[in-house]
Amino acid sequence: MSMAVVGMVAGMALAFAGYFGGFGAFVLVAALGAVGFVVGRFLEGDLEVGEFFRGRDRGDGRR
Repeated sequence: MSMAVVGMVAGMALAFAGYFGGFGAFVLVAALGAVGFVVGRFLEGDLEVGEFFRGRDRGDGRR
């Protein structure tokens, strides 16, 4: 499935949640979708747990 189709399905799910459930349902669906995206990327191996806890490197030796 292409990324355009996945984006369209996600947008439709958010639209239905917003229309039928109100703003609270919209936010809940968006948050759970984001969590599902991160978990999916982690399970595929595109993301490592350490990336969330590692500090950003400035490149000049300071932190």
